[in-house]
Amino acid sequence: MATGWESELPEAARERMRGIRSSATWGSALSTQEFNAILGVGFDPVGQVLGTAVFQIGYQGGYGCSGAWSGYLGQNLSTDVSSRAWAPFSALVQAMYTARRTALGRAVAECTALGGDGIVGASLKVRRFAAGGLEFTAIGTAVRARGNVRPRRPFTSHVTGQGFAKLIRAGYVPTGLALGISIASRHDDYRTRASLSRWAGNQEVPGYTQLINNARHDARNQLLKDARQHGGDGVVVDEVDLRIGERECPSYEGQRDHIAEAFLLGTSIARFDRTSREAAPKALTIMRLDYQKTGL
Repeated sequence: MATGWESELPEAARERMRGIRSSATWGSALSTQEFNAILGVGFDPVGQVLGTAVFQIGYQGGYGCSGAWSGYLGQNLSTDVSSRAWAPFSALVQAMYTARRTALGRAVAECTALGGDGIVGASLKVRRFAAGGLEFTAIGTAVRARGNVRPRRPFTSHVTGQGFAKLIRAGYVPTGLALGISIASRHDDYRTRASLSRWAGNQEVPGYTQLINNARHDARNQLLKDARQHGGDGVVVDEVDLRIGERECPSYEGQRDHIAEAFLLGTSIARFDRTSREAAPKALTIMRLDYQKTGL
């Protein structure tokens, strides 16, 4: 019966880990510069790790269009975000989190199997699976510190080898990949349609501004929440993506809803050296270089 890291991996991945552990050879996705940078801060690569999962993504959550009725009541509630309970796309966003974390968790299990302390240069990719569904993949390089202090659970980070070395030298350590995902939906009510009229002239479309602002704001909140759960003091962001789409309103035939999907990926970091501080730069003496005016 599989126990420990083996229970978190498919059988094929277990066999691959056993093969790597029994050999004296490791692989990595590091460039030469990244390899040298990691060695320079006391870490060694122990192997390339991979986590993958195929999910069927279908159910979106919520019922109908939550903003379709609000315009008729004189309220400005036509924009909704997926982090709210029973909001449109709430179940879809939770499935996207679960799928990515499942793939990442399997990469972490491989890191544990190789005796690694964390993953550097982790990338998360999503693509359509030929037989149906979506394939979520996490890949990176497991590294191990030369010291005796071991983290309770391997960290994950998107930063390159050079970026990892700079964080360590600055007194920070990665604590985990942080995700911020939000889908905002807005029903095209009479205000939006009036703003888009040919007679409206050149003006802002407040409904669409609100849509993208809500999606980005909610995604940032989710990113910071994820970073805090990893025990981070802050987060360095790698990927910021915003996609806009539309659909026919499920509540009113012939009307449209616009969708904004925001995705943020970063690495949560925590300071491990809170006592030392770099000395402030000394004041510079500034002299004029125009000798004709200074008389030099």
